[in-house]
Amino acid sequence: MSKAGRYDAVVIGAGPNGLAAAITLAEAGLRVVVLEANETAGGGVRSLALTEPGFVHDFGAAVFPFGLGSPFFRRLPLERYGLKWIHPDLPLAHPLDDGRAALMYPSLGETAEHLGRDGSRYRRLLAPTVRAWPKLAEEILGPVLHIPRHLITLGRFGLPALLSASAVARLFRTEEARALWAGCAAHAALPFTASASAAVGLVLMGVGHRVGWPIPEGGAQAITDALVAHLGTLGGEVVTGERVEAWDDLPPAKAVLMDTAPETLLKVAGDRLSDSYREALRSFQRGPAVFKLDYALDGPVPWANADVARAATVHLGGTFEELAEAEAAVAEGIVHPRPYVLLAQPSLFDPTRAPEGKHTLWAYAHLPFGSNADYTEAIEAQIERFAPGFRDRVIARSTLDPAALERHNANLVGGDIFGGAQNLGQVIARPRLRPQPYRTGADGLYLCSASTPPGAGTHGMCGVRAAEAALRDVFG
Repeated sequence: MSKAGRYDAVVIGAGPNGLAAAITLAEAGLRVVVLEANETAGGGVRSLALTEPGFVHDFGAAVFPFGLGSPFFRRLPLERYGLKWIHPDLPLAHPLDDGRAALMYPSLGETAEHLGRDGSRYRRLLAPTVRAWPKLAEEILGPVLHIPRHLITLGRFGLPALLSASAVARLFRTEEARALWAGCAAHAALPFTASASAAVGLVLMGVGHRVGWPIPEGGAQAITDALVAHLGTLGGEVVTGERVEAWDDLPPAKAVLMDTAPETLLKVAGDRLSDSYREALRSFQRGPAVFKLDYALDGPVPWANADVARAATVHLGGTFEELAEAEAAVAEGIVHPRPYVLLAQPSLFDPTRAPEGKHTLWAYAHLPFGSNADYTEAIEAQIERFAPGFRDRVIARSTLDPAALERHNANLVGGDIFGGAQNLGQVIARPRLRPQPYRTGADGLYLCSASTPPGAGTHGMCGVRAAEAALRDVFG
């Protein structure tokens, strides 16, 4: 594929973390190539034709709180390459039975006002994260073991973040506030009783009030295309359709950064790793699986509460107690009949996603890791529960069970989209406890996927941090 000596660094995997690593290295003047097994770059940030002609579906992430909230994305001139962010009227809606809905507005103050007697509690909980997000992002979007630059800011976030989602829910009295919190906390894919299960909810809600939960015009692929184009202006190269099965498949380089699952790192470079590091990778705990559905619709979802159509992101599952029960079941290996459903309806705000008058819909639910259950009926029942008549609008449906997700993207082992379990122990030791978790112990070899800090999310910071380590260690 490549001539000897042509590259300073090779990145395996063209997901957002791999591209972030490559851009960071190329900005330092290094010659970088990214090798991607699929025919298109992007990993979990791609758009595919999954149903009917003219319908654009996002394979992985569909809504991007970190698109404007990540320090990496915030500093890049991606708009030069056609990336345009669209802000829905509301970042989030959470419908309840009887026609009510909990709504997250862009403004923290407006959301608090609509939460009535829980408003002041909601404001106090989230104000520190909203107010200090740029400083806080520097602290939490990287290794847990580090010397803080903003200790007070980190402390104000860390105290509630270390609590369980259930403990935080006890702050609220209204069903709306508790449900709004539950849907965001459930993004962690942890039982609500787990320590630090509040952290992801706090981050997502805080970022939502600070910069919004935008969607990219044209689909997730627009983000990847902009990253690839920017890398090209820096002299970097992306080669697609290039699957790396063994170390000998790589061109010579001083540094190799792997935006891959730990399982792939073992397969490709296991004989270069120490016994203890190999054991750490083998014992790495997987997160829940995901069952995903994509729809082509002949009209918008007929929500019982019209305000739900003002949000691109919708959380389904009912009350806090219902979502807590569903997520606890997943952790116990039980396929729950009424799952928490994360849903995105981007075509309401981006007409490029579907033919005129038609719409796309994106939905997933958590399954126990290793499950092969068909969750189609359970997910559709939850949608129909809050949008009677939904099934009558379905033109076509794409089903991606855990095995299909892994076939589309080898990093999604067993349908785990989180890069591994996000419990407290594995957030601290991801994949192993060390100040620089991106180092593998082998000279010039780094792991830069979501299986390193800060974990899941389209922020690119796993790649940035790994590239910074490589720049220090290898290139001085």
